[in-house]
Amino acid sequence: MAFPSDLEIARGATLKPIADIAESMGLRPEFLEPYGRDVLKIRLEAIEELADRPKAKYVVVSAVTPTPLGEGKTTTLMGLGQAMSHIGKRATVAVRQPSMGPTFGIKGGAAGGGYSQAVPMEILNLHLTGDFHAVTAAHNLLSAMVDNHLHKGNESGLDLNNITWRRVLDVNDRSLRNIVVGLGSRMDGVTRQTGFDITAASEVMAILALSISLADMRERLGRIVVGYTKDGTPVTSEEIGGAGAMAVIMREAIKPNLLQTLENTPVLVHSGPFGNIATGNSSIVADLIGIRAGDFLLTEAGFGADMGAERFFNIKCRASGLTPDAAVVVSTVRALKAHSGKFKIVAGKPLPEALLAENPDDVHAGGANLRKQIENIRIHGVSPVVAINAFPDDHESEHRAIMEIAEEMGARVAVANHFGKGGAGATELAEVVAEAAEEQSDFSVLYPDEASLREKIEIVAAKVYGADGVDYSAAASKQLDTYERAGFGRLPVCIAKTHLSISSDPTLKGAPTGWRLPVREVRASVGAGFVYPICGDMMTMPGLGTAPAAMSIDLDENGEIVGLS
Repeated sequence: MAFPSDLEIARGATLKPIADIAESMGLRPEFLEPYGRDVLKIRLEAIEELADRPKAKYVVVSAVTPTPLGEGKTTTLMGLGQAMSHIGKRATVAVRQPSMGPTFGIKGGAAGGGYSQAVPMEILNLHLTGDFHAVTAAHNLLSAMVDNHLHKGNESGLDLNNITWRRVLDVNDRSLRNIVVGLGSRMDGVTRQTGFDITAASEVMAILALSISLADMRERLGRIVVGYTKDGTPVTSEEIGGAGAMAVIMREAIKPNLLQTLENTPVLVHSGPFGNIATGNSSIVADLIGIRAGDFLLTEAGFGADMGAERFFNIKCRASGLTPDAAVVVSTVRALKAHSGKFKIVAGKPLPEALLAENPDDVHAGGANLRKQIENIRIHGVSPVVAINAFPDDHESEHRAIMEIAEEMGARVAVANHFGKGGAGATELAEVVAEAAEEQSDFSVLYPDEASLREKIEIVAAKVYGADGVDYSAAASKQLDTYERAGFGRLPVCIAKTHLSISSDPTLKGAPTGWRLPVREVRASVGAGFVYPICGDMMTMPGLGTAPAAMSIDLDENGEIVGLS
């Protein structure tokens, strides 16, 4: 009998009334706003209401460096959240909201998988309560204000060749990456080149994720830099009059969304910043609620531990003041074999037969990546736990190989089969995570606020990526100097690089050494509160493939969604 699809499993779930899920977290009805039958928004006043309750243990779920196969990080997060109830613990899960661009593209949805999912999966994956649309509207309002500012005389003196604020859309559309606006008559605006990014890449999305209150969000929106004058002076959204209206559009979006897993574990779904050029983590306000709502708050950081987890530690925790108690590194047999460099793996194509054959030596050959990601957790003073996400075609000898690598590094390790068995398949992992979280945390960020931007970049490059040094282009050096003069030097750095390697070269597998990090450009997300050096080509507006998921998604004769994965 064929294993049911994620959508079939999700539709077969027995959901509790969502108000009951909120009650289990200690949330009173006056803090809840229903969105349909199975979703609630939580008012931010709940943060103060819960402030006197004990803090939950705070655990971040990360992974080895991603491969085209997918390592099942979100599925592991959901399975771990469900497993906590099997060992007598109350957990809350906090996760990013999926972007509809990837949902209709190649990746599909991001609710988890198998018997470890957040539900209703259709609602979660298809614009939920409209938060992404609010981000899109707020961002594009500012874009319109910038062009109107230019059309009405450009009082601020914006340099037409140095306007950094583009437009966004939550759709994969390569044709919009570079466009010209203002074509037509003089009344149609100032002609200039600009473009679109996907909504997840918007600085407004990063602000939503990193704000700690409505007032904080309003201030951050006002600090957005839309461009620079010819002498390098930054021009902000506050100066051109757009920030207040943006805050009005975002007023409802800042309230976190509450759903549940297949086994009725609370799931906070909020914000969805891009993992390459932003933090790749869910919102702080969701965590400020979840941290007082049970025994454990489990959250996820995008991509590998060198990416999302590093930003979780050095940007998100710096902003929230919350201290992590443990970190999970998700690994699979297939991922470590891929990191051996012996196999060519292409998304959507059959796996090489040799990769599926039993060969623990290939697992050990790719083990350098796991070792480095464990180290990347430990250098922040956090206890690492390796979660072996088991697949049906794995071999026990290959699981043992991963265990040997983890134990060699002094990390706890557990095999989990949450995809096939739900929470019951991850109880060993839950017990190990609970044990790790009891250890005394020595958490610290990698660099102080007062370090220069160059020092911050070089610390991350050396300690997290294993680079021998950093090479700055002439443009990057000039930009860094400009940002330091403008007072942005105290901001943390969010290094934009490939997620497919610990290095800046996506073809280098394992844990590369003997290379230098090339910084070709540096941009500032001043409202969000970080500076992002760009290392390589960063795609901020994806395109659709030959057979995008959108071609298979439809409504059946009963009006039910089909083809969503």
